[in-house]
Amino acid sequence: MKWFIKFLVRKVPRPILIKFSYLFSNIFVIFYKGNKYVCPICHGRFGKLLPYGNKGEGNRLCPKCLSLERHRLLWMFLKNKTEFFHKNYQVLHIAPEQPFVQRFRNLANLKYTTADLESPLADIKLDIREMPIKDCSYDVVICNHVLEHIDNEEKALSEVYRVLELNGWAILQVPIDYSRETTFEDSSITDREEREKIFGQYDHVRVHGRDYPKRLEKAGFKVSVENYLDTFSEKDKDLLRLPKEEIIYVCKKTEC
Repeated sequence: MKWFIKFLVRKVPRPILIKFSYLFSNIFVIFYKGNKYVCPICHGRFGKLLPYGNKGEGNRLCPKCLSLERHRLLWMFLKNKTEFFHKNYQVLHIAPEQPFVQRFRNLANLKYTTADLESPLADIKLDIREMPIKDCSYDVVICNHVLEHIDNEEKALSEVYRVLELNGWAILQVPIDYSRETTFEDSSITDREEREKIFGQYDHVRVHGRDYPKRLEKAGFKVSVENYLDTFSEKDKDLLRLPKEEIIYVCKKTEC
C-alpha cells in the first residue's frame, strides 16, 4: 500500500487524484475498520489509517473522509474555538480540502464559495495572486497548504487581505519546519528531485520557518498564535491522529 500511495502522490496530477479519491475510499474503508483510531470529522473508527505522503508514512489518511492530521486539528479548532459553525459568514475556501467541502456547504449559517486554479471542487477558477473578486467580499478566508506552491507569496497574501472584510479573518496554514528560524526559498532550484529533497515536495518553492507569522504580519494581518494542539493529551493526539507539531495562525484584517 505504501508504494502505491507514494506513486499516486508523486506521479498523478492533483485534479485527477481528487476526482477518483472517494472511489478508492469506498473500497479501503471496509478493510480499515476498528477501534484504535477515531476521526473527529466523519466519526469513523479504524484499526489503522491509510499511509500518505512522498514517503508513504503510515496511519495518516482517514479511509472514510480522507482527512489528514492537519485537517482533523483544524476542524476541531474551528468547531471549538471559533464561531465558524454558528455565526453567519461569507466564506471563501481556496484550494478546498475534500474532508471539508460538503460539510461546510451543509452549514446553514455559511455562504460558502470554493476557489482554485485546477481543482474540480472549485466553484470559481482563479489564481490567488490576482483574484477576480471585489474588495472586502468575505468574512472568512481559508487557504491551507497553498502558499508554499506560490512563487509570489507577498502578492498572494495581499490579495487575501484585500478580499477580506474589515475585521474578517483568515486561516493560512503552511507546512513549517519549526527547527528552521527563517524561511528558505531559491527560485533557481527547478529540478523536481532537488525540490523534493530541499522543499519537501517537487511542487513546493519554499520551506517555511518560524518567521512565518512575521511574513503574515508584513502583509498587514494581526496574527494570533494558537497552540491548540497543546490542549490535547498525548493519548488523545494518538487516538485522533493529530499532527506531532502544528501552530494555528489566525490572521485578522483590522485596517482597510
